[in-house]
Amino acid sequence: MKLKKPLIVFDLETTGIWVEKDKIVEIAIIKLFPDGHQEKYEKRLNPEMPIPPVVSKLIGITDEDVKDAPKFKDVAAEILKIFEGAEVAGFNVVRFDLPVLERELNDAGLSFNWQTSMVYDAQKVFHINEKRDLTGALKHYCQKDLENAHSAMADTQATLDVLEAQVQKYGEGKEEIEVLSQFEYKRDEEFYDDDRKFRWWNGKLYMMFGKYARKASLQEVVKKDRGYLEWILSAKFSDEVKNLVQAAINGQFPTPNTPVQKEIFR
Repeated sequence: MKLKKPLIVFDLETTGIWVEKDKIVEIAIIKLFPDGHQEKYEKRLNPEMPIPPVVSKLIGITDEDVKDAPKFKDVAAEILKIFEGAEVAGFNVVRFDLPVLERELNDAGLSFNWQTSMVYDAQKVFHINEKRDLTGALKHYCQKDLENAHSAMADTQATLDVLEAQVQKYGEGKEEIEVLSQFEYKRDEEFYDDDRKFRWWNGKLYMMFGKYARKASLQEVVKKDRGYLEWILSAKFSDEVKNLVQAAINGQFPTPNTPVQKEIFR
């Protein structure tokens, strides 16, 4: 891969996927130069907040692992210097890693104008060039081309072919279609409710709508604007949300492990 300018390829591990609030736990950078040599930078960081257990399980980093690590503000300047004059690349960096890094640098009192740099996002290239529809699935699992696409019977037959191939591929010797049930989509653990109106951060729930969106925890809203919560109870929100809000008004707040209340709001 020939370069005209230095290229930084980087990745972040964070306490979650909330761009506006979650913190960096680990950063890895490979900086490539036009003459072919590389420089690598890797650092674990103390995020100054608990790492959720589900995240620790995913990234393999616990609170104990980073309790003595430097804080981001301690290394912010050296990280920013690495990025100076370089183009940037990564996987999903435009939507996540770059905005998170920008926010962390801003919080450290530094300016990071990555929008003025050339950015190569491998995820965008992948999604544009590799089909993720039924045609792509049939090609991937069955090595077949979908003829007469968008004909109901052709699409139905293709779906059947894909399902049979998936059972064979993921069934580990079993032939029952039930083996595919392990791939059921589950509620995103970042959110409290199915409508994604409330999101967990650092053990507390934050609204993702209205005037307090991403700004104040549910506990803070109860203290400062009870009337806003009473409006939610009278508006068109789900039973999950109304049960949550009514409990909060009554002084009861869930923890990240509390089951979502499904009963009808009364």
